[in-house]
Amino acid sequence: MTKLENAIASKEFIITAEVTPPKGGNPERMLEVARLLKDRVHGVNITDGSRAVLRMSSIASCVLLQREGIEPICQMTGRDRNSIALQADLMGAYSLGIRNILALTGDPLKAGDHPQAKAVFELESVRLLKLIGQLNEGFDLNNKTLTDGNLNLFAGAAVDPQLKSWSGLQRRFEQKIKAGAKFFQSQLITDFDKLDRFMTEIAKGCDRPILAGIFLLKSAKNARFINKNVPGVEIPEHIINRLEKAENPLLEGMTIAAEQIKDAQQICQGVHLMAVKREDLIPQILDLAKIHH
Repeated sequence: MTKLENAIASKEFIITAEVTPPKGGNPERMLEVARLLKDRVHGVNITDGSRAVLRMSSIASCVLLQREGIEPICQMTGRDRNSIALQADLMGAYSLGIRNILALTGDPLKAGDHPQAKAVFELESVRLLKLIGQLNEGFDLNNKTLTDGNLNLFAGAAVDPQLKSWSGLQRRFEQKIKAGAKFFQSQLITDFDKLDRFMTEIAKGCDRPILAGIFLLKSAKNARFINKNVPGVEIPEHIINRLEKAENPLLEGMTIAAEQIKDAQQICQGVHLMAVKREDLIPQILDLAKIHH
């Protein structure tokens, strides 16, 4: 069992954090911030071409983390690989000791730095979860036996409790559970009432931990940029005002994130922390939230 799996089985409050792989061949910055998180989180997510921006392979980055004794959660999207490549990568990841996979559809290419690239999207997140289940049972996508042994991957999925379509959210969530998702990490949460409603109306009794996405806002400008450019996210005006009036906006952003962690503790089973380019501040945010792992 992985550290993450054990913590979930023990009903602990789960803490994960996201780290971006390097753009280039030197992983030192990624490893530096990941080392700071080592004893503070149950797992470190490595993104897979998040926002369709080119980065080092998530599998290679996860292996580098493992060498440091850090538990990785390997994100994998269906955007860039067909079903043969996905199966090959999942087998390869497993053979290298990676166990935690977050199955994602992937962001559209037009959002990223290679808009001319060709998207694949042969499998989206639900079908990718089903595929992981098959490989775990010892069969490939065509139900042929894996002659050199089955996998044993611990798969999770994304969820957006703030989705406008409630029925769409419920349908997709149920499909992912049926397809074998063992945990859920949410998009960044700004409306904790909606999260609460999601937990009581949709996720109740599902026996899978839901981790609320907590995002470090660095300034009012940063918050407005996210509102404009990240679909489905609406950072409330009162939070933007707090950041605008603060003498030290970054510290105010950390305080807001810590308050949100405390809110999440009352509502769901964990948090997923995102502090783009300032992952080094995550331990301090956890200290402000009085979470000592």
